[in-house]
Amino acid sequence: MVKKKNGVTASLRRFVRTKGADYLRDPNVSSIGIGYKVADGKPTDEIAIQFTVRQKAEPEALRALGTALLPGTIEVDGVPVPTDVLQRDYRVDFHVVEETVSDVRKTRVDPVVPGVSVGHVRISAGTVGCVVHDRVDGTPYVLSNWHVLHGPSGAIGEDVVQPGVHDDNRTDRNRLGRLVRSHLGAAGDCAIATIEDRRFESEILDLGVRIDELGEPELGDKVVKSGRTTGVTHGVVRRVDTLVKIDYGPGVGPRQIGCFEIGPDPARPAAGGEISMGGDSGSAWVFKAANGRTGRTMAGLHFAGEAGDSPDEHALACLPGSVFEKLGITLRPPREPQTRAALVGFDENFLGTPVGVPELGEATRADAVELNGSVVIDYTHFSLAQSKSRRFAFWVAWNIDGGDLKSVNRTGIPFVLDRRVPAEFQVGDELYRGNRLDRGHLARRADLLWGPKAVAERANVDSFFFTNITPQMDDFNQSMRQGLWGRLEDAVLSDADVDDLRVSVYGGPVFQSDDRVFRGVALPREYWKVIAFVSAGTLTARAFVLTQNLNQLESLDLDEFRVFQVRLDEVERRCGFTFPAALRAADTLVVPESLDERAPLEALTDIQW
Repeated sequence: MVKKKNGVTASLRRFVRTKGADYLRDPNVSSIGIGYKVADGKPTDEIAIQFTVRQKAEPEALRALGTALLPGTIEVDGVPVPTDVLQRDYRVDFHVVEETVSDVRKTRVDPVVPGVSVGHVRISAGTVGCVVHDRVDGTPYVLSNWHVLHGPSGAIGEDVVQPGVHDDNRTDRNRLGRLVRSHLGAAGDCAIATIEDRRFESEILDLGVRIDELGEPELGDKVVKSGRTTGVTHGVVRRVDTLVKIDYGPGVGPRQIGCFEIGPDPARPAAGGEISMGGDSGSAWVFKAANGRTGRTMAGLHFAGEAGDSPDEHALACLPGSVFEKLGITLRPPREPQTRAALVGFDENFLGTPVGVPELGEATRADAVELNGSVVIDYTHFSLAQSKSRRFAFWVAWNIDGGDLKSVNRTGIPFVLDRRVPAEFQVGDELYRGNRLDRGHLARRADLLWGPKAVAERANVDSFFFTNITPQMDDFNQSMRQGLWGRLEDAVLSDADVDDLRVSVYGGPVFQSDDRVFRGVALPREYWKVIAFVSAGTLTARAFVLTQNLNQLESLDLDEFRVFQVRLDEVERRCGFTFPAALRAADTLVVPESLDERAPLEALTDIQW
């Protein structure tokens, strides 16, 4: 991908991502994005907020269409930005159309390659975009769209066939695998299926390259794709950071999809002028180098094109980073496929004195996710209990070996849902886009990176499961108190005489009935942490509570986070569980009963170990 400055500022991108959905409530507005303003049918070099509408009309006729006049300029961070209004509508590219390329794309192939026909056993046909792998265990999958591999009537676990049923209805003969994961929403229109009854190769049909990395498109980038229906076609990125509204039909209805828009490349016109048609859905758009050669970087996942009566030729593609993160996939299999069965989780005897995990009360246990008959879910060096209703962990417990910590890179590791836990009981990346919420680790990533290098690397990956994540303001761990909350574990290792440099930590959110709801998720405004260690042979436990202000989520003016030292029984009352008796006995701190009577910690040196 060609990296360049093109006038698209961070504030402009943020405006579209956070405010774009408000404009899509207008039934006539089909998308909002960032592009070059069009004058007399030709793009200029002026950056604009571009709206597309299903029907353009004079101001006096807008009321009859149930729509309103869009502003001529929009102020973004104090700067007026011009708008542009274009007439376009969109539809997903899975409709059956006239054949335009050789039949090789529509026949059963072995090995399976990107660019050929594929589909759910009850869906006509789309395209295999590329071969991908599970981020955790390395399982190979084919990547395509939700509306190709899943659809309104499909379900996880059902069969996927290659080619799609429109191209060959012998479904028993053509079974490829089963639908594993899918998503339809802001992160994209995407799905993956297993490759069970066929071999596979990663090189894209007629492009002669395999995708090696993911990129992010910029205005003016040239791209190429290989699809089931139109074959190899060339395009130019002409709108980025776009939010489009598409009607997926009965049972699904209108959905907003984050994407970018591609127009025809005038230097490489497509046959019949069509850069995409029905059946091309799922194709991978790939960046082209400055010399015109096809690169190895994926620009996007094709999912839609213009509606039949639209006056303009174009295509829409999902951002690959969002798709890969949402589906928990990677282009390359892990060097050492990981098995969940080998995980030992939190070690109760880690300190040499038996210290278990919190025991949920009657109400919290009834709300807890069970895995193999237990509410305790294990990962590498940590365990947790997950709330069904709140979709975050009740508690996370982890061990830290301060004498054996490793340095492990976090680059390229996505936040993913834990497939062992039903998705409806987890909060994914849909909560965190376009606002100041961070995906905050409960068990701190750096705390888990110890032991043999392979184990530390596995713990590094495990820390990014959404079960270990809660929403926190972007300066949560870097607050004005010198990041005190995020440094509690470091403080005990440096300020207390800890036997063998071993520490066990417990932490989690405080669930309250009046927590603010944002995007359908109740956001915890308080968190707790308990640190346990042995000093001179004696077990010690210390508890802390942090409060944050989420009342001004979209504002830059936030109250400072406050950290208090408390007793374990106060955490128990707030959270609905009980700590092990040995841990409670190890809490010898004396504090005032009310938070109002206590001063927040000003520095790490204020902590009473």
